[in-house]
Amino acid sequence: MSGIRRSVVSRSRGQSLQQQQSDNKLRRDASFKKQKAPISRDEAFSYALRSAFLTYLLQPRQKRLQHIAGPAAPKQARPSAMELLTDLSGVTNTRSTKFPRDFMKALENRTTQVMMGKERLPEFNDPVIKKTFALFLNDFTEPGRRRNLDKDRKMEDLLLIFYNVCVKELRQGKQDDSWKFLADRHLALFLRLINSILKEHHWESERPELAARVQNMEKKLLMHDLDITSRNGASSQAVEVEVPRSYEVKDMPMVLIVSRIFEISYGKVQDLINQNKVTWTEEAAIKDLKMYQQSISLKARGTINADDFDTDDAYDSWKKTEIQEVSQLLFAIIQSHPDLAKTSTGNALASLQHASPGSDSAYSDLSRKISDMTDSASGHSMNDAFEDFSAMNISMDMTNTKEGVEIPFVFIPPEPREYYRAVVKETILHDIRNPDPSDPVPEGHLFSKKSNELLDEMASRWRLPPFSRRILFLDAVRELYVDRDIGLQTVDTAFEQYKETPEEKKKAFRQSTIGHDIVAHWTKWTLKDVSAYQQCLTTIRDQVLRDLFQILQGAYEPKSPSFGLCLAILHAHLLEDELLSKSPKELDQFARDLGAALKERASDAYQLLLSQNVPAEESQWEFYNVIKLGQDVVKLCEKIQKRFKKASEIFGAKPLSILVAQILPSFAEDARDLVGRIMDNAKKTGEDIAMQDGFDLYRELVEIRSVYTGALPGQKFNFHIEDQLQEFVWSYVKLTEDSVVGWAEGAVKQDTFQMGSMVGNDVRHSVSVLDIFRSFKEAKDTIAELKWDDDYQYAKFMTAIAKAIGAGIAKYCEMLDQLFNKEMSRLTPEQEAQLTQTRQERWMQVARDAISNKDKVDPYQFEAESLIKLNNIEYAMNNLDKLEQQMEVDRCAEIIRLRDQSDHRSRNDSNAMRRTPKMEKYVFTIKIIEAEDLKSCDINGLSDPYVVLGDEFQKRLAKTRIVYGNLNPRWDETVDIATTGALNMVATLWDWDALGDHDYIGRTSLKLDPSHFRDFMPREYWLDLDTQGRLLLRVSMEGERDDIQFYFGKAFRTLKRTEKDMTRAITDKLSAYIRYILSRQRLRGLFSKGITVSSALSFFNRNRAETTTAAAPTQAEIEGAIEPLYTYFDDNFAIMKQTLTDSAMIMVMTRLWKEILVTIEGLLVPPMSDKLSQQKPLTRQELDVVFKWLQLLFEFFNAIDEETGHANGVPAEILKSPKYQDILTLNFFYFETTDDLVRTSEGIAANSAQQHQQQVASLNRLSAPAASLQVPGSAFGSAGLVGTPVKRRKTVLLSRNLGTMRQAKEDKRRAAQAEPTDDYLLRILRMRPEAQNYLRDRARQKERLAAAQAAEAIVRQSLANAGGGRMTGGYSQFGR
Repeated sequence: MSGIRRSVVSRSRGQSLQQQQSDNKLRRDASFKKQKAPISRDEAFSYALRSAFLTYLLQPRQKRLQHIAGPAAPKQARPSAMELLTDLSGVTNTRSTKFPRDFMKALENRTTQVMMGKERLPEFNDPVIKKTFALFLNDFTEPGRRRNLDKDRKMEDLLLIFYNVCVKELRQGKQDDSWKFLADRHLALFLRLINSILKEHHWESERPELAARVQNMEKKLLMHDLDITSRNGASSQAVEVEVPRSYEVKDMPMVLIVSRIFEISYGKVQDLINQNKVTWTEEAAIKDLKMYQQSISLKARGTINADDFDTDDAYDSWKKTEIQEVSQLLFAIIQSHPDLAKTSTGNALASLQHASPGSDSAYSDLSRKISDMTDSASGHSMNDAFEDFSAMNISMDMTNTKEGVEIPFVFIPPEPREYYRAVVKETILHDIRNPDPSDPVPEGHLFSKKSNELLDEMASRWRLPPFSRRILFLDAVRELYVDRDIGLQTVDTAFEQYKETPEEKKKAFRQSTIGHDIVAHWTKWTLKDVSAYQQCLTTIRDQVLRDLFQILQGAYEPKSPSFGLCLAILHAHLLEDELLSKSPKELDQFARDLGAALKERASDAYQLLLSQNVPAEESQWEFYNVIKLGQDVVKLCEKIQKRFKKASEIFGAKPLSILVAQILPSFAEDARDLVGRIMDNAKKTGEDIAMQDGFDLYRELVEIRSVYTGALPGQKFNFHIEDQLQEFVWSYVKLTEDSVVGWAEGAVKQDTFQMGSMVGNDVRHSVSVLDIFRSFKEAKDTIAELKWDDDYQYAKFMTAIAKAIGAGIAKYCEMLDQLFNKEMSRLTPEQEAQLTQTRQERWMQVARDAISNKDKVDPYQFEAESLIKLNNIEYAMNNLDKLEQQMEVDRCAEIIRLRDQSDHRSRNDSNAMRRTPKMEKYVFTIKIIEAEDLKSCDINGLSDPYVVLGDEFQKRLAKTRIVYGNLNPRWDETVDIATTGALNMVATLWDWDALGDHDYIGRTSLKLDPSHFRDFMPREYWLDLDTQGRLLLRVSMEGERDDIQFYFGKAFRTLKRTEKDMTRAITDKLSAYIRYILSRQRLRGLFSKGITVSSALSFFNRNRAETTTAAAPTQAEIEGAIEPLYTYFDDNFAIMKQTLTDSAMIMVMTRLWKEILVTIEGLLVPPMSDKLSQQKPLTRQELDVVFKWLQLLFEFFNAIDEETGHANGVPAEILKSPKYQDILTLNFFYFETTDDLVRTSEGIAANSAQQHQQQVASLNRLSAPAASLQVPGSAFGSAGLVGTPVKRRKTVLLSRNLGTMRQAKEDKRRAAQAEPTDDYLLRILRMRPEAQNYLRDRARQKERLAAAQAAEAIVRQSLANAGGGRMTGGYSQFGR
């Protein structure tokens, strides 16, 4: 029948858990409504006090020894020590029966304490016992024996040692066997000490069998509770008697805990105990348990039944465990008070199941079970005892109890759950508010150890399942949290304690819990507990969300409460719990509400910052206010970013994103308006805003914009900072432009151009060049450090800075060049002496020098200041190159070019980029190459010419150096002339004189018209002088544009020209002696073996034909002829080496080598011209000597180390220049017949013409501009309007950095080698009178060809300007 009933019940409860929970909730709500009032504090205290008092009643009573007179020692009705030891020796020793490894050391310490009277157990204080243990200690610590004991760790060995000591000591002076009784007692105490050591070190759990043996032997030896300290068992005996209860609260630890928790006075608690101790008895506790046990079967009200569980299995599991635990509690009470088993109070204990009422056998059976539980390790187990006891079934009179009727209990409250929850609440508040230092709360818990013991005791007596205890604990926390009695930290700790496993709890409180510790899965809970748990989670979640919402209202405040704990509780304890009802709509609504609230708070935070940083009066607005506002905005964003670093998103709401989206757009608009109005007001009032304020504002705004871009990608920042603040950068650029000239002037004026203590090539410059480049770099860095975010504007800034740098460099070079020329123009002592000589004395001095064949010339004493200036120019070029790279010149130019193209396209001007831009300023580059056939102005038949360029208004534009003693001078100097239109340039040649006015040589002019140079191709002009001779100029034009590459190219070219001018000035001081040594007079002197009077006279009449015949000179004579030149070079190089850098030294030597090549070239052939020359060709012997000189000088300048083979001088690739190769070529043609030379020249000219025609045809096919035509070598020019076009080699853009300059130089060298020319053939023909007609015809041919090519170039350029062709090649080289 029961099986059928159970199946029916199961089917009836087959409904869903949700429906059952709903029904249970209804029942719970109904019962709750019937409840008149919540559990009062006094009611909770009453039942808590009863449980605490019951604990006092059930705790083991203390015992004391009482001595009584007695007969002689009784005969032993117990096993003797020897018998036990004999039985023990026959037991097999296993690991569980051996002592732990550290046991012997612990035994030694405790035995020592017994001997010294410090043992805490009182029974060891007898002097006889102390002596026995002292004697044992001596034997025990003997090394050999101790070693064996540590090794074997057997119990029987240790007991035999102690027993032997006892026997030896106690049998002394005894005639009877009474000592045996005392020996057994002492051995029993020794076993008690062993048992105490095992418990103290928790070894009894590791060695359960050993502990059981020790306890069993001790009980057998102390069976009769005889006096263990008396030597004479016949005279007296000691009996252990229980200490009677005092019923004083001070002896009730758990009652004291209850009184402290409920804050009840000691006296009142004592009164309650005195009043109720008759009712609150052990018998009442047994009655409660038996009534509860039977009420489970009767389903009485207040007990759990099958309807409270979801499944039958859950109910059966709980019932089985519950019946067993109740039996354990009953057994514990009766074990503590065995007398209760044989007495009855009313109907409390009527009978035992297997004995008639009042039978003594029942008591004896019960007593036997209680005493035998620990008699042996192989006896009854604890569970067996519980099962046997439950079978006794102490009956109760339940005749008046009906199903569903609430049963009154003494110790169990009517509503155990509510009472327990009330006590838990009081306990939590007490342990939080009134912590006890002597009973601290463990970390991660809410209860102290004593409080936890009280709650466990109440839950056990009130029969609350373990899962119900935990849920009621959490429910109490919920109520306290909702009522604001506890905070979030306590809630978090409560959840941690709730999740704690039984093992962790035991470890935390170092105790074992009574009852069923294993908390089942929630499916094994009662429906009431599941519902209560769900309601608890829901309530706590809602309250935590409310707290989180409230905390986040202050998210943007300077000091906001921490929200991390709220999130931790939600995510770690609530949201992941499967029993929590999850509604996405609720969290979505929370996120929407939170987002809306955060937006309001963000707006309020920004308005607060705005009011704090921006004055109300507009007249008081400054950039500082905008900067400070921006800084505060950024600080707020950074603070919020840091604050929400680990929780950037809270249930869909992103506080940082909301803040940024709310305040940064507002700031952008406000900053734009504020800055605009501040600048407008400044313009109206005429006040200047400091540039630094503008820079600081820009940096702050850019930082905010970067934050804005990172936080709001894709959303436009409504403030174009660069457009509004660029005028501050342009102001700085204008200031730089106005200051660079002053920087250069100040640096030069303060510079002494001394090396001082500086050593090494890297520091052989003076401070002025450091100062100006430090200023240049500071100007560049000031703009670069702004990190301007508009590339086009930044490129424009750099262009303007490059222009300023170019102006500063030009001024610096101009001042250095002036100082350098002044220093190099100083007179030598000989020249100063000549100033005081008469004209006749000067003539006589020349004659004496010629007659004495003066070869020794003192070296020129170069001043260190002059050479340091050359070092400064070199240092400036290197640093300008670094500056060019740092400023990313090519990138800036490309950015501007692309932007300009885009602007042209936006205007739908398809031809805009093919048209030549309108030039407003032009730069003409004039190269003064050479002059020929100048008139003689000095008494020696020569002149010291130099050229002065000026305009039509007699304004000097440029001046060349002086070429001493030459009627065919070569200057190769370049100057730039800037103009906005046509300019009539006048070139005047003067003869330099040391005394008096300089003599006039001649004058010519040339019109520099930009319209004639629209193809941007350079042209050469032979300009006839108004007196005698002519001047060769090379003219090219470039448009001076606002282009960063152009400005750097111009600056580099200025430095390079200054460097060349200084180098030429240095070499000019040495060139006179070079020409003196490498002269025709010196050459012919080798063949005349000296200079005669006639040869001296020929020095004054150079046009007279010289005829000398002599034998060929030896190699030694050839080398000796130029030996003075070696000495002269060594002396001057030694002076220069002390100051010049290595690269500058190589540059000077290279220039000297070029001077040597020009001088040797002059020995071999006359300069280029269409007229015959008076110069006579050399003989074969003379030609051989000249080439040997050339080879010797090559080796001298190359300076090969014979040991290492390393060149210490000028590298061979530099020495083997195109001119050097051309000179070597002369050796093959020098003695060819005139006809052969003419045929060879015509062949080269025809080949050049053919190449030209091929280039024209190719360009016509490709529609190439005429400006890219490469005209064949033009040896002669025309003084006409157009001039002779030549290949464009040196433009400003090709000089914009050291790399382009090196590349241009290499291209020039390769072109010179690749393009054959007949120039040297024509120069040889100038010394052949029969070639006069050919020279004239060839000159006319080249003039016609050059004119045709120039006209074609003009036509092509005109077509290009009209839109019919591409941009001209010349302009394409110029670049955008």
